Amino acid sequence: MISRLSISNYALIENSGIDFDKGFTVITGETGAGKSIMLDALSLLMGARADSRVMGNKEKKTVVEASFLNPDSRLNDLFSQNNIDWDDKELVIRREISPSGKSRSFVNDTPVNLSLLSEISERLIDIHSQHSNSLLNKSQEQLSIIDSYGKIGELLESYRNTFRQYVALRNRIKKIKERRAQGKENREFILFRLEQLDKLKPKRGEIAVLEREAEILGDADTIKNNLQDSINLISGGNGAAIRSLQLAYASLSEIDLSLLDSHNSDNILERIDNLKVELRDISDTLEGYSEKINSDPEKLDRIQSRIESLYEAMKRFKVKDENELVDLYTHLKEELKEIDGEGEDETELEFKLKEFAKELKEQAEKLTNARQIAAKEFSETIEERIIPLGLPNVKFHVAIEKGKMSQDGQDILTFYCSFNKNHALQPVSEIASGGEISRVMLGIKSVMAEKMELPTVIFDEIDTGVSGEIAHKMGKMMKEMSDKLQVITVTHLPQVAANGDSHLKVYKADDTEKTVSHIKRLSDAERVNEIAGMLSGTSINKVAIENAKILLNSN
Repeated sequence: MISRLSISNYALIENSGIDFDKGFTVITGETGAGKSIMLDALSLLMGARADSRVMGNKEKKTVVEASFLNPDSRLNDLFSQNNIDWDDKELVIRREISPSGKSRSFVNDTPVNLSLLSEISERLIDIHSQHSNSLLNKSQEQLSIIDSYGKIGELLESYRNTFRQYVALRNRIKKIKERRAQGKENREFILFRLEQLDKLKPKRGEIAVLEREAEILGDADTIKNNLQDSINLISGGNGAAIRSLQLAYASLSEIDLSLLDSHNSDNILERIDNLKVELRDISDTLEGYSEKINSDPEKLDRIQSRIESLYEAMKRFKVKDENELVDLYTHLKEELKEIDGEGEDETELEFKLKEFAKELKEQAEKLTNARQIAAKEFSETIEERIIPLGLPNVKFHVAIEKGKMSQDGQDILTFYCSFNKNHALQPVSEIASGGEISRVMLGIKSVMAEKMELPTVIFDEIDTGVSGEIAHKMGKMMKEMSDKLQVITVTHLPQVAANGDSHLKVYKADDTEKTVSHIKRLSDAERVNEIAGMLSGTSINKVAIENAKILLNSN
């Protein structure tokens, strides 16, 4: 349940904190005092569009924050998936609007996007404003009501999963057909390009290898001469390095080097031996290089011609390197296979589509059956709820017709109603007066709030168009609803206000510079005066006071 709502710098509300109790809370106040402003601010926490025009002070940010006690534990998984800290004692939602119009949302001080904010808040609170009555005119909204009432979410999700697969496969087949149809027109051009690439047969990384080989062949004589000169200097005639080291070794062997250095004498000769071995290895390696290099003008011409062909093809096919040539080559071969019917088996895919269609139809029928059962029970329950509200002859019926298959099934729903014995059932949107539609909506909301296990429901003048005993009964219904959930209502009717467990009043006050809306909790004495004023108007007399007391004591 919502325990506190804090609003700062929103329209006429400068800075207000409102504490809510469990049970039934009524909110009253003169027209224009700011009751709807408070609910509009709360709607920001439901993901409503933010507008910087609502700011009282354009230089300060607007902040709306609500605290909810003992949040539904079923939200825990959603919080975990989105890395939001979970507290089973309290949940805090905040929305901020900067002077520039930028909006930010937080859940337990964790930034969230509007979509997630809306998903969370819709599981905490339901706001029924006056324009919500128009939802009865929409088949989709009526469908949602019956689905929620019948608790067929799992069945619907299973159907939707099949529907998504069906649509994806249908689109896939359509694209294959379109590509093949278009491909047949382009077949000759594809074949022409393939023939060119077939002759070339490009390979990945080929140019770098060819260019390195061409560079070696282009300077083969110079490279070979330099290698041979180096070999001769290392291991060639008498003046070669290895021969010189051999002579040095022989000369030093005749000397007792230990007389000069008792510690390193043997090390000198060993190092010379190691140098000879290293030089011999270098000489052998260079010999191997030299043997591989031979001047071959014809091979060089072939390589250069190949490189030119690759670069020319890259330019012609408008690709950046030979790797993209290979990709294009592969793509064209696959495209030709598909055109010639060697790609995906269209017949097999069509068979799969028929299987999906069959399964989809079966699931749609299950949905329809479940909805028919739920609709019948819902109709009977709604009649029971609204008959006591001054509608003794009411008949309510949910009609289900089959329509085009969609993500919600094949059903089109219409709520029908008749309020008089001699009138046939007609769509609610065509026959209900303001007072009648309010009573129907209250009945629907009372039933749905219980089924959906919503912790808090807020009504914004749902009692519009009624008065007297009917208003009293509507207040009683909301009071009864509050036994199972928190109910908050904005009302102009004393009969409804008298049913509240707690009473808040919204009023305006002027200072030297501006008009500000305030909200306060009424004491028992203040509540008597408030209801007396609602009964009699601006003049509160003893009769109105007594009537208010009687009204309050009767609840």
